[in-house]
Amino acid sequence: MTRLSLAFSPCPNDTFIFEAMLHKRIDLRGCSFSAHIDDVEALNTAAFARRFPVTKLSSGAYLRLKEHYELLDSGGAVGFGCGPLVVAARGHSLGAGSRIAVPGANTTALLLMKSWNPELKNLFEVRFDQILPGVRSGKYDAGLVIHEGRFVYQDYGCAKVADLGDWWEKETGCPIPLGCMAVRKDPETLALKETIEGLIRDSVLYARANPAESRAFIRANAPGAGDGIIDAHIKLYVNDFSVSLGGTGRKAFKVLEDRCEKLL
Repeated sequence: MTRLSLAFSPCPNDTFIFEAMLHKRIDLRGCSFSAHIDDVEALNTAAFARRFPVTKLSSGAYLRLKEHYELLDSGGAVGFGCGPLVVAARGHSLGAGSRIAVPGANTTALLLMKSWNPELKNLFEVRFDQILPGVRSGKYDAGLVIHEGRFVYQDYGCAKVADLGDWWEKETGCPIPLGCMAVRKDPETLALKETIEGLIRDSVLYARANPAESRAFIRANAPGAGDGIIDAHIKLYVNDFSVSLGGTGRKAFKVLEDRCEKLL
């Protein structure tokens, strides 16, 4: 039995994808997995120390870590209409001096925002779930929101300034590559790359065919999120690209790397 650490975020799309692997609902082909669940920026930081052999990464972080991690074909967050949003407190006009809360230095969201408007430089790194409360309290003028923030920002007195997914799609014609799964480039892990890809693919397909079975695990890792938010989150971020990037998904990563080369 080969035992591996598997790192992913507590967001409903990730817990939906990996529930079947962790609870042995699929054939694990001689492998077993111990989960490490944390905010994606914390996982990005851990990857720079090469901590986990199999990990979720922001695409921006992956592009900085290609020497040490290899992209997996399955388990990623790539799609249309799912990009991060720039939001501001109602009545605030976004400008170069605006105090903007962002979800981390290595997030794809920040990479996109810098590409969209390089004049925005008064940035404050904040855990993703503290961005909207910070804007509502007046601590920040605006925020770069990801995950479920795109569904609830209006509840915090915010208005949308820009949809960076829309901007990206109009600029490139590609789906937006938000996040990916990757394996560490050590011989032991690389030898299992195809097996791990296949297990993640099987886990996604199982979850899509049996959505009720993952709900308890999703709720346990997203306390306070109602079924409506959970369903919307999964619908937005889990799709055919999560099963396999294919040529279109891989092209999106290449376009992101080429367009943002100077920012990496």
